[in-house]
Amino acid sequence: MKEQILDSRSRPLRDLRISVTDRCNFRCTYCMPKSVFGRDFQFLPHEELLTFEEIARLSRVFAGLGVTKIRLTGGEPLLRRDLEKLVEMLAAIPGIRDLSLTTNGSLLASKALSLRAAGLHRVTVSLDSLDDATFRAMNDVEFPVARVLEGIEAALAAGFGPIKINMVVKRGVNEQDVVAMARRFRSPNYIVRFIEYMDVGNTNGWRLVDVVPAARIIEAINAEMPIAPTQPNYRGEVAGRYRYLDGGGEIGVIASVTQPFCHDCARARLSSEGLLYTCLFATHGHDFRELLRGGATDRDIDAFATGVWAGREDRYSELRGKATTEEPKVEMSHIGG
Repeated sequence: MKEQILDSRSRPLRDLRISVTDRCNFRCTYCMPKSVFGRDFQFLPHEELLTFEEIARLSRVFAGLGVTKIRLTGGEPLLRRDLEKLVEMLAAIPGIRDLSLTTNGSLLASKALSLRAAGLHRVTVSLDSLDDATFRAMNDVEFPVARVLEGIEAALAAGFGPIKINMVVKRGVNEQDVVAMARRFRSPNYIVRFIEYMDVGNTNGWRLVDVVPAARIIEAINAEMPIAPTQPNYRGEVAGRYRYLDGGGEIGVIASVTQPFCHDCARARLSSEGLLYTCLFATHGHDFRELLRGGATDRDIDAFATGVWAGREDRYSELRGKATTEEPKVEMSHIGG
């Protein structure tokens, strides 16, 4: 592997998040609201998606640039047929030490064993409430919370663990469920991560008043189950870690709004059609599919990727409210959050 590449703010590239599909079977109000992603919404045709071979080739190049972590996302990644084949291909790439997947859990019960057998290391499940009525309202397709819980238990039985549970907290919608979520998953087998509601994309109607600050979340949990901050696992970890004082595991908080972590961000995001985005809040991507299908060599792709990352200046969360462009941001459902 050549010397680690750095962006204009001396941040390395270590983490590549790969969207394998722009489709999802949920219509979560903060991500893919029905008012935009309705019955007539045109998703990408299959031929425009990167093939598994193209994804694996890009991943090998990025591993050579210092990427050690790959996370598969969507849309809902388990909607991509034969995803286990891609997992197997990525698991074989030298240098990739952490291969994970983020899912809404709807198909996880039937997929957990095969994903584990293919070489997937970790699973993160998005779950915004344990209350069935609240959960159905947030996913907006009447999907029952019990089936997501079945998927989580299946993943644990398959050997994944600790399993991360992501909860996006929105004021007036599910903030009352924070303590119940922490209580339900207070175990070394799980890590709940409470995420401040963010202004990703252009369609979720984000308002600052709807954000429940991480400090308030920590205060509510600590009042019932005492916790204390603990050290990050590595530089650039986005979630602040807190451990239960009784040894019952840990939780995390992702405070992109109230405590931006741009200064240590080492992530890039590859969309399902091959556009690389250097920030979750980016307004445009860099086209790698054109290179892949235009006869470029791995050296050409390496040089292009190096140039893209070297020119990276992104720090949206630090500048939130002071944006200098009116261009629309990429939707979270397109690049997997």
